[in-house]
This record gives sequence, C-alpha cells and structure tokens, in this order.
Amino acid sequence: MSTAAQLRWELAERAALYARVRSLPHCVSYGPEKVICFEPYGDGLHGNFYPSSYRAVRTNPEWRRRLVKVHTTARRSLPLPDNGRRRELDSCVSSDALLMNVFCHPSVLRRARVMQLLGIELGPAPQFGFRARVPLMRDRFDQTEADMRVGNLLVEAKLTESDFQRVAKTRLLLYRDFLAVFDAEGLPQTCEHFCSYQLIRNVLAAYSRQCSFCVLLDARRPDLIEAWYAVMKCIRPVELRIACKVLTWQELSGALPASLQAFLAEKYGIEKS
Repeated sequence: MSTAAQLRWELAERAALYARVRSLPHCVSYGPEKVICFEPYGDGLHGNFYPSSYRAVRTNPEWRRRLVKVHTTARRSLPLPDNGRRRELDSCVSSDALLMNVFCHPSVLRRARVMQLLGIELGPAPQFGFRARVPLMRDRFDQTEADMRVGNLLVEAKLTESDFQRVAKTRLLLYRDFLAVFDAEGLPQTCEHFCSYQLIRNVLAAYSRQCSFCVLLDARRPDLIEAWYAVMKCIRPVELRIACKVLTWQELSGALPASLQAFLAEKYGIEKS
C-alpha cells in the first residue's frame, strides 16, 4: 500500500470514530477506499471543522465562498444529501479543509512562533485559492491557483494527494520564466512529461511576484518531501531557492493553540514534533 493510501485509510478511520463519538452528521463513500464526508449541523457548526475556525470562515465573505466548492466525484462515490450536492471541504481527506482549519483560526496568525516558521510578518488575512497569474509567453497568464497566500508567502498544501501532478513538456515550456528559473535537464521527468508540475508552477509564481514559497505537507508522506527536494535543487536563482521551504503539519502543530493541537491530533493524527 502506498503512503498516500495508508494515510487516506488512517484519516477515514479517525474521522469515522470522531463522528460516532460526537454523533455528527456524516456519510461514508462507496467502494473499498472509505472516505467520510461531514455536514453542517446545529447553530453554525460543521463536523469537518474546528468550531472557532468555522465561525471565522462563515463570517468572512471571501473565505465562505470556498465552502460551496462542489465535490467533483461525489455523484459516483457518495450518497447525495437532500440538497443534491456534496462539497469538497466536507471530505475528511481535504487538504483545503485542513488548511482553513489552521489558518482561519482567529489567533493562529498572531502567534510569533507561527510567523517565524512561515517566515512572514503580521499582515493581511490569508487568501485561499489565490490567482497567481503566472506569466506565459506572449503576455498571457496561467489561470490556476495557489492554495493560499498570506503576506508575501505562497503556500501549496497537501495531505493525501498521490503526487504533485505532471504536465506535458510542451506546456511547461510556454511559461515565460521556466528556463531562467529551472535547470530543466535536472528536473524529474519522463520522455514527454515533467513531474511535480504544481511545485514548478508555484515556484514560477513566487519568482514573478517576488514572494517566498512553502510546501505544507504531512510528515507521514516522505514521498512528497522527496519530490519537493528533487524540484528545489533545480532552482537556478540562489535567492529564490533560499526563499523556498518545506514545512510539515506536525512541525506547525507545535506552534498552534493547545485546543487546536488537540483537534488536529484526534481527527488527523497530526501530533506536534
């Protein structure tokens, strides 16, 4: 079993127990690879979210829009609710939900240790699904999103995703700064594809916007950590390479409020390191 599959299994088991103990409304996916999807309940609560974080999400119009993002595989893998739709952030394996649980908490970005780990100063509220507009050739721009921007930092968050995706070499060569930023021959690749496309794209976004970049992932995913280092060593500009980092949820957990730490430990198995 791959590390991604092992982690998905563990998170589903933890989520099922978490839901049963608290009698939370939820459903279980069809098929052998179980996933738990939670639902809103009570007066502004949701089983997949820490209460303080969820209240903050619901009161911020930009953040609240993320809650309605449709779960793309729900119709074939999950029983439908009364309203006919499942949401992506309802899933127990959603890295976006985990990201918002942490960074929408009212006190997290006021904690000096968190700011130190991220390498940022107190600034504007986080932006989720940030459109980085990475420059392409002929004055065009990539329309894909970074998971989060906070201050001068772009963040790519991962949990149980299998990899960082791959892309046809011809497509990546359309990026204006690709050959200036990367040693293309050293990047992980096949005959027709470059691997870890999401990482490469985010580094290019950081370069064009003069930002730093952090990959935030689980310590139980050494495969993703190795994939990131394989990309990072191919960054040509030294200042940009220094501005790129990896941080695990476990490392970050130790800097969070104690009650949020307890939530992450119970629901996700994320223990401070």
